[in-house]
Amino acid sequence: MYGAQLIEALRRACAHLGTAAIGCPAEQGSAAPALSSTSDLTFFGVGGDRMRAAGCDTVIDAKDLAVVGITEILSHLPKILGLYRSLIREADRRKPDLAIVIDSPAFNWRVARQMKKRGIPTVYYVAPQFWAWRQGRVRLLRDYIDKALVIFPFEEKFYRDRGVDATFVCHPLAALPNPAIPRAEYAEQFHLDPRKSWITLMPGSRVKEVRMNLPTIMESAALLGGDYEFLLPVAPTLDRDFLCNFIGRQKVTLVPDALPALFHSRAGIIASGTATVEAAMMNTPFVMVYRVSGLTYILGKPRVKVPRFAMVNLIAGEEVVPELVQQDFTADKVVSRLETILNDGPARQRMLDGLAQVRAKLRGPANDTPALHPADRAAQIILTFCQKPASIPLRQ
Repeated sequence: MYGAQLIEALRRACAHLGTAAIGCPAEQGSAAPALSSTSDLTFFGVGGDRMRAAGCDTVIDAKDLAVVGITEILSHLPKILGLYRSLIREADRRKPDLAIVIDSPAFNWRVARQMKKRGIPTVYYVAPQFWAWRQGRVRLLRDYIDKALVIFPFEEKFYRDRGVDATFVCHPLAALPNPAIPRAEYAEQFHLDPRKSWITLMPGSRVKEVRMNLPTIMESAALLGGDYEFLLPVAPTLDRDFLCNFIGRQKVTLVPDALPALFHSRAGIIASGTATVEAAMMNTPFVMVYRVSGLTYILGKPRVKVPRFAMVNLIAGEEVVPELVQQDFTADKVVSRLETILNDGPARQRMLDGLAQVRAKLRGPANDTPALHPADRAAQIILTFCQKPASIPLRQ
């Protein structure tokens, strides 16, 4: 999603150069000619359907790199290394003017290192969360990245204090409008009972995450019973039949998009990750859950440098939503936490107030060009690194 948004924003900025006077300075301060049309930009790299639709030549499919967990990455390492080498060979063939790497630090810092060797300016969009664990790896950004564009408000200071040229551009989800479809129409479209409260289930966007999280989520739904409608958005990286194997005979409605489901739901059971930010933006109270393999947890826990797991709690600086991780993630505990926020009352209102504060922080200062989408902010900064942007590799 972030890569597709960025491609579209770069095209908008490029098309607007004539009136906005956004130049692309060359090295050592000399000015390069301004771009005149979106045809000056081409993109290639790693991505999925959305990036292909946005016009990126995806030489590698992002699904092939969607691996979660330390032990899981080790088993996929030969394949990942092969894909990495393919991407570098393609960059050598096309000789891009700028590299943009997006998220996925284990893969992307290596890409950035190769771009640095080739003298290609490199921008990191959605910079890695090195503040959460393995903080020593910040040096990788300092050594190989020309500009880091961060999406959480506390990240700019963290990276700048460690010598990284970082700018907070606001979170891409912060600009999301509320879904336009009315609840009654949504209920009719997906055969839902509008008289019941709805609960959105989001077990993660990767196969491994679903296998670890969805069984317990389904146990929780079974305990909650038939008083609720359960909605499960199907992530683009997942297959409906795969999800149905976990649902069995339980009444769960698969829907294509997460945002309308969250917006119209009374609450959610949400796996740690971007989905927690989506829930906050849709003003949906939720319980955060997550589980990884036992070995991954044992190896990873000592490296975690933050007191909380849920992104909304990290942004707020306090516990806004309950976190049920690893052995604490049980169906009984999920139901217990949900029952405190399903009905109107002080607990639900406290969570709603906390989510409102998180939304405000993700949107940045009120006087900081609030009408500008975060991707457009990022695009304006990125174009300053272009000398003659004929070909830009993206990695999402």
